[in-house]
Amino acid sequence: MTTAPVRGASEARVDDAGVLVRTPVEGPLVVSLDGRYVWAFTAARDGLFHRGGVLVPWPEVLRPYLTGWTRVRVADVGGEHVLLDQEVRLGRGDGQGDGRGDGRIAVVDAQGLPLAVDKVGHLGRAFSATDSGVRDEILAGTRRALTDLREACGVTAYLNYGALLGAVRDGAMIAHDSDTDVCYLSAQNSPADLILESYRVERTLRDLGWSLLRMSGGDLKLLLPLSDGRVCHIDVFVAFRVDGTFYQLGNRSGRLPESAILPLSTVELHGVELPAPARPEEMLAFVYGPGWRVPDPAFKYADPVAGVRRLDGWLRGFRTDMGRWTAFHQGEQVRRVPRRRSSFARWAHRQLPAGEPVADLGAGTGRDALWLATRGRSVLAYDFSRAARSRLARRARRRELPVEARLLVLNELRSVLVTGAELARAESHLYARHLLGCLDEAARVNLWRLSRMALRGHGGLLLLEFAADTGGDLPEPQPGGLVRRLAPDVVRREVEAAGGVVEHEELGPGEDLFDLPDPAVCRMRVAWPPRGARARAHRTPAERTTP
Repeated sequence: MTTAPVRGASEARVDDAGVLVRTPVEGPLVVSLDGRYVWAFTAARDGLFHRGGVLVPWPEVLRPYLTGWTRVRVADVGGEHVLLDQEVRLGRGDGQGDGRGDGRIAVVDAQGLPLAVDKVGHLGRAFSATDSGVRDEILAGTRRALTDLREACGVTAYLNYGALLGAVRDGAMIAHDSDTDVCYLSAQNSPADLILESYRVERTLRDLGWSLLRMSGGDLKLLLPLSDGRVCHIDVFVAFRVDGTFYQLGNRSGRLPESAILPLSTVELHGVELPAPARPEEMLAFVYGPGWRVPDPAFKYADPVAGVRRLDGWLRGFRTDMGRWTAFHQGEQVRRVPRRRSSFARWAHRQLPAGEPVADLGAGTGRDALWLATRGRSVLAYDFSRAARSRLARRARRRELPVEARLLVLNELRSVLVTGAELARAESHLYARHLLGCLDEAARVNLWRLSRMALRGHGGLLLLEFAADTGGDLPEPQPGGLVRRLAPDVVRREVEAAGGVVEHEELGPGEDLFDLPDPAVCRMRVAWPPRGARARAHRTPAERTTP
């Protein structure tokens, strides 16, 4: 990185690592590239002490765009205290990274519209880059969602989170926000009843023509197509009480009297009247804390740990890396994944009888699922990334291959049990390349549970490949931070504790997710014998010639 020798503030420095803040600054700082807002942070919270100041790393979702020249401005929210305003070069600086050839960094989407990092670390189009006509479409869609929830679904729905904050504080959408949020207050107080109600709400909204995603047992995401080509999200969260504590998905929990919500009032957002809690200011203090009136584009929630654990256990499961995998599949890194089948796919194909169906767990881009289908197998491809499933489904349709993309969230028992039952009926073998290293211990327990359900009845196989931890000085598997190494003996013990048998194991050099060399990769062939039966040796097709 080079910095042009121009005049300007020098209380900060920018390079490929991030923003180095050289002077103590309280409150959020805003980063703009060529005059466009892209990111905000608080140095004391988000940075690490570094020689000469506090270094705040670039968000991973921004890094693929940071190649070329740009004018970087780092300032406080009001723009009165400017720490840096300089022309800099990041990355190669040759214009190749942004695909435009003019050497300027452009953080934009496929339509050329500006993107910014939102409060949960995702990259999206902020309302500051939304024209009034599209903004009106978002308002109309939000009002329609609230009306459908109230009149068709029979629940008490109200505006909340950033949309409510913008309405009460400014009468307008928050410039750095990118979606709208609504909640409904449920009269239910048990997780099972809350989930049943949420699924009833989902069915009703689908019948009304809404396209939506289920995010948890009490959280839906309505997908609102806009005329500028993007899809705006309207999040629908459940709120409820258990033993005197108020819970609201989005991780909020604590003390909030019902009188702060009911009877509903109204607020105006860009002149559009929308239902709101009875005392919106009290709700905003509950959500954002007592300083909610002060704009903070770098705001991050400080959620009660006990409340988060209860909501995870009751309604959600654990999705720590879902956002990062979504960013991976929507970003530049996914282009590094080869389209050609992996060497493990060929190895696995030889382990199985010809023509028998396969379920690819953690299918990702679908490269192996599609290849297995070309070898005469019907394939179910499971992943928890919607972006991955959508791309895989498109590729399968274009090639007219028998591959069906389905959702699987291994940290959610509901998803695991449904998938296990599906695969038991389908009598599929299971295939998992570099899935194990993406899972925490609880998710691996669920993988073994799913495998037992799916394989025990018909004697199928689970074929595994993963980056191995052999105790030496090994490189981190790629993509960094998303895939981890596992010791083969740990995997073996977990399989055996779940009733499985490792019939074959091999350890040696292999390839990572990008097919780059990895010095330690483990492959396993695992079976789940029927209860009470001795482990039967499964043989490869070449071994079956002799009884």
